Amino acid sequence: GLASGPVPAQERYSPFVGSAQENVERMVRLAKLRAGDTVVDLGSGDGRIVIAAARANGGVRGWGVDLDPKLVDESNAAARAAGLEARVQFFRRNAFDVDLRKADVIFMWLWTEVQRMLRTKILAEARPGTRIVTNLWDLGSWEPDEVDEVEPVRLWIVPAQVAGNWNWRLPLQGKPQLYAAVLEQQFQKVEGVVRTGSRRGIVHDLRLRGEDISFTISMTMDGLGYVSQRYAGKVTGARMEGKVAVMMASGQDADDYRTSELPWRATRTRGSAYFAPTGLEMH
Repeated sequence: GLASGPVPAQERYSPFVGSAQENVERMVRLAKLRAGDTVVDLGSGDGRIVIAAARANGGVRGWGVDLDPKLVDESNAAARAAGLEARVQFFRRNAFDVDLRKADVIFMWLWTEVQRMLRTKILAEARPGTRIVTNLWDLGSWEPDEVDEVEPVRLWIVPAQVAGNWNWRLPLQGKPQLYAAVLEQQFQKVEGVVRTGSRRGIVHDLRLRGEDISFTISMTMDGLGYVSQRYAGKVTGARMEGKVAVMMASGQDADDYRTSELPWRATRTRGSAYFAPTGLEMH
């Protein structure tokens, strides 16, 4: 791990100070390692974080990058001494030049401004669900998903990109209903609105964790009355799909509700019927 101080360079760098072993272990625990994970340390110093991760879980592979060739050599020697050279490697490389697309966990302990600059790269390249763990410094306005408060160790989950327009259909009482939703996103925080027919509503209780998304739509719908829908699914690029639990009035008795579960698939669209004219009819 690295601690740091601002210095003139290209643009800044983080001089090496080894992470306390207790903090290394807390970082590894917060990452919740799983067999098959690939862990990456950006600014790996003497390699202790990646080595600790590989020791903690025999199914984990990892690599680290550092600009100091002496530290890279020492890290690879430490991996060999621990019998981990088949699963752990270290390279002399700039953190801004590495490929993060196959990382499952990214560890960092760099100067706060460097971490903030790397945040942009991580959000652009890392897969949704990738865990980021830092010691001491944060990632600016991107709030962590979990915090170990003893001495700040923080965990973030890279969120899927869901901002924009989404359309889907649901067959309710034998009639297909078209939904047009518009989502706004700030990191893992998402808000949304939706239109079906001539009615608009708010998307409530929106939760996004990696590629997992859930939300509720409860509104009066044309010809159907009040309908409550709880959606849960996964985001894959320009598609969301999963299941929706629908609760609506059964027959003539408005107090008699029935619940059914339907498959659900939404697609991202360039335009949205949400913005189409509404007219003057009041509901």
